[in-house]
Order: sequence, then C-alpha cells, then structure tokens
Amino acid sequence: MARIRLGMVGGGNDAFIGGVHRIASRIDDRFDLIAGALSSTPEKSAASAEALGIPRSYGSFEEMAEAEAAREDGIEAVSIVTPNYVHAAAAKAFLAKGIHVICDKPLTSTLEDAEALESAVAEADALFILTHNYTGYPMIRQARAMIEAGDLGDIRIVQAEYPQDWLTAPMENEGVKQAEWRTDPARSGAGGSVGDIGTHAHNLACFVSGLQVESIAADLQSWGAGRKLDDNAHMMLRFAGGARGMLWSSQVAPGNENALKLRVYGEKGGLEWSQEDPNYLWFTPLGEPKRLITRNGAGASEASQSVSRIPGGHPEGYLEGFATIYNEAADAIRAVQGGASRESAMGVLPGIAAGMDGMRFINACVTSSANDAAWTKL
Repeated sequence: MARIRLGMVGGGNDAFIGGVHRIASRIDDRFDLIAGALSSTPEKSAASAEALGIPRSYGSFEEMAEAEAAREDGIEAVSIVTPNYVHAAAAKAFLAKGIHVICDKPLTSTLEDAEALESAVAEADALFILTHNYTGYPMIRQARAMIEAGDLGDIRIVQAEYPQDWLTAPMENEGVKQAEWRTDPARSGAGGSVGDIGTHAHNLACFVSGLQVESIAADLQSWGAGRKLDDNAHMMLRFAGGARGMLWSSQVAPGNENALKLRVYGEKGGLEWSQEDPNYLWFTPLGEPKRLITRNGAGASEASQSVSRIPGGHPEGYLEGFATIYNEAADAIRAVQGGASRESAMGVLPGIAAGMDGMRFINACVTSSANDAAWTKL
C-alpha cells in the first residue's frame, strides 16, 4: 500500500517533539514527510526543511494548507507539533481543506479554542487524531482488554501519577526553549503540569479503566520563583459509576525523570503499570500471588500483541508507542478513503472527544484550586 503523504506544522530541526513524530511516522513505513511549515518564519522553516530533507517548505501553515490542497500530489495528512496555542488555528485550516490532522496534545491552550475546533471537526470530512502516545503501549492495551473482559470486576479505585523533575530549577530563565513556552500561559494555556503531563495521566486512567471523571478536587502549586503556571498538583477524582481516584502531576520532584504510573483496583483484583518499565504489567487476583505479565510473553493478549513489534525481552516503549498511534492513524485514513465512516475507522485512537475531556480536566483543576480545592464538575 502506498505511503501516506504527510506534512508537518512546527517541529523544526531543533525541536524535540517534532523529531519524535518524524521517527514515529517512519517506524512502520506508512508515511512520507514531503512538506512543512516548520518554524515561525519562512527563513527558519526553509532552513529546517533543507536540513531534514523535506522537499516543500512553506512560510506559514495557512499557505501550506492552501497550496497542498490544490496539488494532485498534495499531502493527505498533517502533523501539528507546535506549542499549544497554535493547535486550533492550524488544525482548522487543514480540516477545511479535507486534510487529515494528527495533533500533539493537549488539544489547545483555551477551552474556547477547543470548542471551536470541536465544531470544525464535526463539520469536516477529514479525521482528527490526538497523539496520546501512552495509549499505544502494548501493556496498556493489555490492561484495557483485561478490564473490559471483567478480570478486575467492578472498578473501585484508579490512581495515576506523573512526576518529573526537569523544572525544579528555573529552566525557563536559562534559555531552555521547552521550558519557556510550557511555563507561559499565553502559549501553553491555563494549566502547567496539569496541562503538560496531568492530561496524559488523566487520559490513561480513563482509557484503561473505561471510566470517565465526573468531578475533581484539585490543589495546584507553583514552586518556581515567579512561575505563572502550576508545576505540581494533587487531585482527588470522582468517576461516573462511583469509583474514586487520585492523580498527582509534578515537574519539581527531584529523582523522577518520566515516572508515569497507573494502578487500577476492582472487586476481583488489581493492575499496576509503570512507564519507565513499560514491558511489565502486574496483575493480582484477589487472594492470589502477584502475576507478572510481560510484553509478548505468556499471558499476553491479542490486544497487546497486535501493537508489539519485536520479541519479548527486548525493550519497547516511547517511540514505539507514538508509532502505534501513527500506524493506526494510517489504517484509519486508508479506511476513510475507502468509504468507511470516521467513527468506525478511528477504533481506539484518541480523537476530538479525548481532547475535549483533557481540556475540561485542565479547566476543572484550575477552577477547583482557585476555590480552595472545591469539588468541580468537568
């Protein structure tokens, strides 16, 4: 099957996440990156395109959407890997031209922009896919399948945490580009750690458990001197159906690099997973010893094996998780082009609904914390 012609907005050759998306799009050989509006100026964009070997460079995403839609060999999909405040306008420009959108998370920087984008997605014929990459990990698919199969019974408790330490020092004042925009409300949005990594933990808790958060009591802090957005947050969660949960996001916890963890407990047993050891899933049936399920090992489900690329015992994680999203996005794009409905083509891919859930999560956290951690509905 022919590769999908891909464009990219943002992600110049000095941008971390752009490189991740480019690698992920190539792992399963499903995409050709042929066009880009890679930077904020035409000159920087052209320099990045030349350095990366991308044949067509544009000075803006508006120009790119217009020109590529008019070409017979124009892009079929676009990856948006800019700071949050650009997501909505860029996505709407390409959706309006019938070009499928693969967008980094969170959805946008404001709920107002998110709602406008939600309307644009509803009116478009093209797909909108959000890259919550951790949903692509094999053992996360395993955990989701086990819960769907009833192995844990009724879910009672969901705990998620995502601590990092990279903002413990004021990196935004030391010329670190990632820190500069992620701590700037104008570019990042109302949430700091809750928007950047808390949304990952929230999304994963819901994706695996099959539950939706109904209300939150949140306590947000900014420990960095003069920092305008939260860098640490503690939250209590109430899920639809009665389950309870806790979520901790922090970027000022020394000793934690990327320590995303998830624990889910039901009436019949529990599951535990850690992103830094992603090929292992611990399952404890009530009253029995813990069982270790390994990626592509004994007890691995079809759901996990279908997104695993190499034999068990070989490390597989972050880049492959992103690649799973891109591979499934390619399947969905080809399905829609073949006449399938958008809903059936998406499968378990995170889309606009997951993005809106994330935006409501951020807003509820900020609102709750401003009101002395009062319970706040999403």
